[in-house]
Amino acid sequence: MLRPRAARWFEVLAARDDATLVLEALARTGAVELEARAGAGMPTLLSEVLPLLVQYLDLSARYHAYWPPPEACRPSAFPEAPAITLQRSLMAIRAWAQDAEPVIQALQRLETERGELRLWQRVLVALAPGALDAAQLAEAGPWLSVRLFVLPPGVTLEQALPAGAVQPDTVASSFLVDAAVHLLAVGTPEALQALAQAVTTQKGSVHEAPSWLQSDAAANQATANDRLAAIEADMQAMQATLASLHERHELPQALGDANRLQWVMRNVHALESGELLCWITGWFSGGGGQTLALALERSGARALLQFVPPPPAARAPLLLSNPAWARPFEIFSRALGMPSSSEADPSQLLAIAVPLMFGYMFGDVGQGLVLAAGGWWYRKRFPIARLLMVGGMSAAVFGLLFGSVFGVHGLLPALWLHPLDAPLQVLLAPLFGGAVLLILGLALNALAAWWGGEWRRWLLTESPLIVVYVGLLAAFVAPAALTVAALAALCFCIGNAVHAGRAMAGLSAVGELIEKTLQIMINTLSFARVGAFALAHAGLSSAIVALMLAADSLVAKALVLVVGNVVVIVLEAMVVSIQTTRLVLFEFFTRFMQGQGRAFRPLPAPPFTYQEN
Repeated sequence: MLRPRAARWFEVLAARDDATLVLEALARTGAVELEARAGAGMPTLLSEVLPLLVQYLDLSARYHAYWPPPEACRPSAFPEAPAITLQRSLMAIRAWAQDAEPVIQALQRLETERGELRLWQRVLVALAPGALDAAQLAEAGPWLSVRLFVLPPGVTLEQALPAGAVQPDTVASSFLVDAAVHLLAVGTPEALQALAQAVTTQKGSVHEAPSWLQSDAAANQATANDRLAAIEADMQAMQATLASLHERHELPQALGDANRLQWVMRNVHALESGELLCWITGWFSGGGGQTLALALERSGARALLQFVPPPPAARAPLLLSNPAWARPFEIFSRALGMPSSSEADPSQLLAIAVPLMFGYMFGDVGQGLVLAAGGWWYRKRFPIARLLMVGGMSAAVFGLLFGSVFGVHGLLPALWLHPLDAPLQVLLAPLFGGAVLLILGLALNALAAWWGGEWRRWLLTESPLIVVYVGLLAAFVAPAALTVAALAALCFCIGNAVHAGRAMAGLSAVGELIEKTLQIMINTLSFARVGAFALAHAGLSSAIVALMLAADSLVAKALVLVVGNVVVIVLEAMVVSIQTTRLVLFEFFTRFMQGQGRAFRPLPAPPFTYQEN
């Protein structure tokens, strides 16, 4: 379908306390965009939630690392009024926090100790033998201190410590651990304090020497391993204690309710609400209403759904309706914005034109199949890879026409021609194809005028331009076509005068005619770059083959061929993609599209699931 489809307006009358259930149900369909009717604002039931949400966010900043994972936090199936629900959640969270605070503090102490142990394990392995005696480090004092300074990765010792920062009476040894500079120093507390200030300025860290250090490296590692094992056991016991506190205080449900209201406040900016009922309105992207009706029924919310005409001042969001094979090419239309309701969506046409241009410029069987394989491999991770897959298949087809396999000509007979043997034909073919594409763009502009109720204006002021353009192109073959182009130019001027209702408009239309004619002729010449890049691709492939033939050994020949093809695939894939995009956006789209439509933006789904009854 060439014309974008408008979304349908829906209205839901729901019990006020069930508003969150209704919003969740609508969001999970992925087919709803909320829009309140004119004059609606934030209802009292939601504005009362804002100060409570601030309290929840403060608690979250302190404790979220020790809460259950989001997928385990399920909200209640039948919530109360939002403010009451959130107050109940905050009471549960604070009660949990009071019991969990001692456990969390103990966990944090153990995490700190574990980090120090692992750090010193790495340091003792990296420390040069004989640099400093580990046992003596532990026994230093009372007038001497030991510190380990760790600089951020990429910061050198010279950058962190100014000249003279290390005092003459300070013993220091520097070494690398995990690409970060470590400095182990023994000196007076005053001297080490100056070093600590310089290191922390560079966002480094300072560590005390542990008391368990011994002269025996194996004994140090054994001591550290034993203590780490004890720490892990203690941490697991504390995690189990936290888990029991989660259950005792019903923390997953409290967090689920709070997260649900937080999601509502982020996505609902206006809502009509009374004492008992509320109106939830917006746009639905689906065809029938069964999807929404079923979602509301499953939610258990008390709600009535109806589809009615939208408010007079409402501007419906638009959706592109294309078959699956054309959807990847919607990226071009969206690059300029959503087509308006009176503009055509050219995605189905581009599904043919774009692969033809890409394949023509990149005509090679082997390289095209490599691109297609790469696009197929990444098609689920990167949707744009589907374009690469289709373009690669087209390049393989043109490779058969050009007789090129990994840049080598002669392995397969050319079904059409070798580009370097007939450069003029290679240049002229894209010019003809570009002219056809531009004429189709002018036809889409005519279709937009029909949809927009401007058919008379188009017939008078723009239709003659198509005849002028076709006449000028035909004049290269039949000079008599210039007469047709001249008559069409006269009709263009007369049509503008009739449309404007004054004769002088016909004279001013002469300048417009010259400008538009020159513009579309230059647009046509731009398609010569398709042929030029096809010739450049063939020339680069020939150069690689020449280098391969000049190599002495079979291994060298294979290396030249492989490296050369890798360079061609990577470099030309980017260049050809850019050129194809440029021709579509700046030559083709300018004929008919402005992209002034409103895109449909569905309500994000909440990051939680319903609690099953």
